[in-house]
Amino acid sequence: MLSFTRILLSLIAALWLPLAAAKDCSRLIASGNSEYPPYLWRASETTTEMHGAIPRLMDYVAKQLNIEIQVKYLGPWGRVQEEVAEGNIDLLSGAFYTEARSYRMDYIQPPFQRTRTSVWVRKNHPFKFENWSDLVGKSGVTVINNSFGQKFDEYAAAHLNIHEAGRLAQGLRMLLGERIDYFLYEDQPARAYAAELGLLERIEPLTNAVSSEDLFLTVSKRSECNTPELRARLAKILEQAQQQGVMQQFLQQALERWQARTPY
Repeated sequence: MLSFTRILLSLIAALWLPLAAAKDCSRLIASGNSEYPPYLWRASETTTEMHGAIPRLMDYVAKQLNIEIQVKYLGPWGRVQEEVAEGNIDLLSGAFYTEARSYRMDYIQPPFQRTRTSVWVRKNHPFKFENWSDLVGKSGVTVINNSFGQKFDEYAAAHLNIHEAGRLAQGLRMLLGERIDYFLYEDQPARAYAAELGLLERIEPLTNAVSSEDLFLTVSKRSECNTPELRARLAKILEQAQQQGVMQQFLQQALERWQARTPY
């Protein structure tokens, strides 16, 4: 009888503990690429607070959901993607689509923005760029774990020599140090950082884009809060935001704030 009682208590405990440890889905954690102005940037080197258009968009989404969404700095871009894959971060706020990422996170349609990626070069060392094949035989750099869309990523892996820098500023300095021929990054963030570092007189983007890709909000497949209901509500809210043009308003305001360095 004693043995049966112990077994029964153990079963009750095993069933109760997961419920007791269940995640509070009235608060979601979001993060993204912290070197991504005017979309997203870290307030300072000593805080997890994030500024930019994306936190404003997440505030908009949170208000519609009637929950709290905290957009936090939780490490460099590569680490953030791993934390999302593990379910330690609920939302990745700003990601291009790749097949590899789709195994780890659910993409919410519609995308909230479309961005353009350029080939940045030294002004005294430009070259012709009309097709991806024009990059063959040259040495490039981008930020670690970056993506510029599924098709370009596959082409680059097979044909191009692209190094990875830990941070955006490091990649720009590698370009100026003449160790590489070009730097791959999206127009607005690269321009924002180049201006901050006083490099716009020395570097420029080539005319043709490498790619033009959609930016998505994604939900970690391992997040305990990832449900069909949440995904459907997020999709409806983003569609509404698209119709109202709220992201364009947030981007313009964020660009002004980045230039003035005045936090929201």
